[in-house]
Amino acid sequence: MNLIRILTLGFAFFAATATARADQLADVKERGTLVCGTLGTAEPFSFQDPKTREIVGYDIDMCSKVADHLGVKLELKPMSVEARIPELSQGRVDILAANLGWTKDRAQQIDYSYSYFVSQQKVVVAADSGITTLEQLAGKKVSALKGSSSAQGVQREIPSADTVTFQDTSSAFLAVVQGKVNGFCASELILVKLRKQAAEASPLSIIEKSVFVEPWGLGIRKGETAFKDEVNKALAALDASGEADKIFGKWFGAETVYSMKRDFKIEEIKG
Repeated sequence: MNLIRILTLGFAFFAATATARADQLADVKERGTLVCGTLGTAEPFSFQDPKTREIVGYDIDMCSKVADHLGVKLELKPMSVEARIPELSQGRVDILAANLGWTKDRAQQIDYSYSYFVSQQKVVVAADSGITTLEQLAGKKVSALKGSSSAQGVQREIPSADTVTFQDTSSAFLAVVQGKVNGFCASELILVKLRKQAAEASPLSIIEKSVFVEPWGLGIRKGETAFKDEVNKALAALDASGEADKIFGKWFGAETVYSMKRDFKIEEIKG
């Protein structure tokens, strides 16, 4: 086989592969399953129900609604924070519902759906630490989840702080309780629950000012325009019908430990 024929066949194979991957919407519908990457360890977004052992949560409900819109079944694939984008980019999952905050760096690697959650990223400290402002964290240690936007936010907004990262939320939080770090940065919702759980053994306080405000979207591979459009249609329909309020209330409303009201709309993330 001569060189020209080899190159021709190579280009043809590449073109066919690119075409197949560029039509993810058709692939998902043909398969009949939407594979959703999620954390499975971040209550109330995605976590294991102690009774059923199934992964449930706000992220799961939102991704389930997308699957319903597409007319397919939902399949969940738990993964670590660091694995989220590689798993998506390599085609091991179709979509991410995994506490995926929008950042410029991530937006260069993947596409985002409309925002379906807006997170106030804050810092929790020991109640007797005397730390009440973000400025007081200068030169001090602040923990965060490895590979998270929380870690990036501390490095960006409090550059003089020493950011210490951990593989899981429990370890990052325990570091504050044990006095190994001065603060822990995460979503305010997560901090509210952790503070309540540790109230008696280790009184904590949350610094009022946010480190940054972060819109969350469902992660989608670059170039999958038709798929992204359908995902956004599903999310917009939830907002218009009031279903988004019901899902939010289920996990964050008055009958939960968070007692929050939804003060954001499902809309395009503008960087």
